[in-house]
Amino acid sequence: MIRVEEALERALALASPLPVEKVPLASASGRVMARPAVATRDQPPFDASAMDGYAVIGDPPAGATFAVVGEAAAGHGWQGGLEPGQAVRIFTGAPVPPEATRVVLQEDVTVEAGVIRLASAATGGAHIRPKGQDFRAGDSLSPRRLRPNDLALLAAMNIPEVTVTRRPVVALIATGDELVMPGEVPRPDQIIASNSFALKALVEAEGAEGRLLPIARDTEDELRTVLDLASDADLIVTIGGASVGDHDLVGKVAAEMGLERAFYKIAMRPGKPLMAGRLRDVPMLGLPGNPVSSIVCAHLFLLPMLRAMLGLPAGPAPMRRAELAVALPPNPARAHYMRARLTPREGLPLIEPFGSQDSALLRLLAQADALLVRPVDDPAREPGEAMDYISLNA
Repeated sequence: MIRVEEALERALALASPLPVEKVPLASASGRVMARPAVATRDQPPFDASAMDGYAVIGDPPAGATFAVVGEAAAGHGWQGGLEPGQAVRIFTGAPVPPEATRVVLQEDVTVEAGVIRLASAATGGAHIRPKGQDFRAGDSLSPRRLRPNDLALLAAMNIPEVTVTRRPVVALIATGDELVMPGEVPRPDQIIASNSFALKALVEAEGAEGRLLPIARDTEDELRTVLDLASDADLIVTIGGASVGDHDLVGKVAAEMGLERAFYKIAMRPGKPLMAGRLRDVPMLGLPGNPVSSIVCAHLFLLPMLRAMLGLPAGPAPMRRAELAVALPPNPARAHYMRARLTPREGLPLIEPFGSQDSALLRLLAQADALLVRPVDDPAREPGEAMDYISLNA
């Protein structure tokens, strides 16, 4: 068995960034921008009024009067000139006449017969947003996973299309005679296939395309047929059949099909019978069949591999800190990823692992907020100690 850190390093070595493609800005949310986006104009593209009021020249005192000679609104700038003693009625976002040096607020003046009078001296801010205050033509946005706020910035930069990394296609293959799909009527000795649906949701939330392939029954020929169906995927994920029992065929069949194995078995729980490699030039991850083991391994290995394929920085699942709510005994020779519940509060949240950590209990997994991380040879822990955890809600 190898440690989690070494296994992740080998798994990430299998995952290379995929080619890029261009997508319309309206379809770019959640995609990973692969190249910097460069602004084609200044923002604002002109000196713009920050308030509703009157554009004037100078710093007039209380009682000063100005003749209103025109109006400027957003999208409709004043095309005439402006001289001392004159004012242009102006609205928020409108271009400020080039001669004007400030905008006096509408609530600070009185208006009568086309003339304004200042109730108080014009001091303080000019209420003008200078050209290029937000960004300048040539400024860039660095590669990243695009959020809604980023789309607003890209639109203001006048960028209609974005270069993004192609979505990885992930082939998901559940294995075993005991499985039937939801909605089917199982025999008394069968169960419902559940892992595939969690894994599909996880990979799609990460920005990949999940493809559910037919369940591979426990024969070498059928498993070989389903693996052949996955040959055009960017990543093959098998679920179950990776252990050493008589009916665990994934390792044997994949090896016969040319699998270059990167590792098999990890010093962790849940999830010891995990393997990875490359099958016909396609990265392959063999997950355990137990539901909790499968999903925990997906957070630790599958999602980091996808992030690397999307061109994001390669590395382990993000760790956060919480304060332990209960005492824990020493953790022996395998890293332990314990399902746990978080309690928000001021400062670090409290984290409490569930009493049972049986890897077949999906109900507890559904109730969990986090995986409490116990490293190899972690000593006994007392309530109040700060511990690492991986969020299951991100």
